[in-house]
Amino acid sequence: MDALSNPYTPNAGAEPQAVVGRDDQLGSFDLLLARIERGRAEQSMIITGLRGVGKTVLLGQFRSKALGRRWVVIELEVSKNDDLQFRRDLGAKLRTALYELSPKARWTDRFKHAAAVLKSFSVSVDPDGTWSAGLDVEAAEGFADHHNLAMDLTDVLVALGEAASEQGRGVVLLFDEVQFLSKIQLEAVIAALHKMVQRKLPITMVAAGLPQIAELAGDAKSYAERLFKFPSIGNLSAADAKAALQRPAEEEDASYEPAALDEAVAITGGYPYFLQELGYAVWTVADDPTITREDLLAALPAYESKLDESFFRVRLDRATELQRAYLRAMAELGPEPQKASDVADAMGRTSTNLGPTRAELINMGLLYTPEHGFAAFTVPHFDKFLKRAIPTLVVPPLKTRKRGQASA
Repeated sequence: MDALSNPYTPNAGAEPQAVVGRDDQLGSFDLLLARIERGRAEQSMIITGLRGVGKTVLLGQFRSKALGRRWVVIELEVSKNDDLQFRRDLGAKLRTALYELSPKARWTDRFKHAAAVLKSFSVSVDPDGTWSAGLDVEAAEGFADHHNLAMDLTDVLVALGEAASEQGRGVVLLFDEVQFLSKIQLEAVIAALHKMVQRKLPITMVAAGLPQIAELAGDAKSYAERLFKFPSIGNLSAADAKAALQRPAEEEDASYEPAALDEAVAITGGYPYFLQELGYAVWTVADDPTITREDLLAALPAYESKLDESFFRVRLDRATELQRAYLRAMAELGPEPQKASDVADAMGRTSTNLGPTRAELINMGLLYTPEHGFAAFTVPHFDKFLKRAIPTLVVPPLKTRKRGQASA
């Protein structure tokens, strides 16, 4: 069929034509904003899930909903930056939010105070003041100048929240890849949001990250489990997965045979990104507007090749030889979470010996720990790819130990 009319969007974070299976999370977001607007407390959310399940798409839906209610939206894709860069990035976003709440010509005393606090926050980042040149105010002494990220960020959000409240509006922070926040950064964000709840100020945060973020948040602040909900999203039900393929096709006067939809669910496991890739691939090979099971099977080589090169391999290419062997050993054991001792046995090593390698893979975002002693892939179907990419498990030899060093 015509490539121009292809209704599927297999791109990172691209919103599909049909967003299905996420009504609970969308409803929770509506409730969160509505309760804050009424001065009521409500737990915010950190959405967790594997790669490709639609976390970024969901944040995009939240953005649209917030803008529809006249909230100011601060979007930030978190990177592994030091605290100084994090402050710069967030400070720039907060400065933009201040101007979105009110143009400078209409600033009241509260807005001028918020600008002064933000100026103080920026001076602590950049002593020469170049970053904050657009804030033509004096820094507020005693606010956001503690050289402590948690205290400084709290001061800024309190001042911004008071200004927003005066306008009868709210500010929502949408953080993606939140698992990459350092412990200090995560602790600061949680502490500042906790103060928003205590002061009944209209600032909140909804974030998305890999499954380990719930544990990281709890480690950063013990009250995080009371401040946030941690809804997990994953593969779609069979009915929703079929709708994710069928609805976009219908908009282009095409359809799927029931057997084709059954086959699509079996191939993709119902994972949203995989459905988009498969839908895109089958659209290019189908000649008739009624897509058959045979069309699905004909598209399978292109589908797997695209996933291998654009979704899976970019992650594997970052791994060292030993890290690849660890991942391949896990794949040999199956897609389920695997015990560290079982992986070590498969490699002919010890858990202690491979502990650093496992920790490195977790830090890289390739593995997470669903429970103590177990690790799982953060990418669905990664085990199948590893078996295609590395047909045989090959464990590199132990490096010769030098005195005072552990073996690798």
